[in-house]
Amino acid sequence: MSIKNLSRLRRAKKTRSNIRNQESPRLTVYRSSKHFYAQIFDSLGSKVIVSASTTEKDLKIKSNNLDGVTKIGKKVAERALESGIKKVVFDRSGYKYHGRIKALADSAREAGLEF
Repeated sequence: MSIKNLSRLRRAKKTRSNIRNQESPRLTVYRSSKHFYAQIFDSLGSKVIVSASTTEKDLKIKSNNLDGVTKIGKKVAERALESGIKKVVFDRSGYKYHGRIKALADSAREAGLEF
């Protein structure tokens, strides 16, 4: 693994230890060079409740840019509200809170999810 990825995982581990104490479902994001993934885990982190990604064929998202990520944020928020989840904790997985990460969080908030 690269040093950048190891540093990101180290940061993510620290924040997840604080998130576990809050006992709310967590919205976790993962970005790769080609795709973007968002999942909502239960408070223990053992079960995926809701997920959305750019790889889903029914969403028809071709690219991994801000427009695609905002669609992912809206979709994961809609699915969460259908499942009865209104409040989540945002886990940025060690990424900086800007660009695609911020766009996903903002679109999920606009769709009705509370952080």
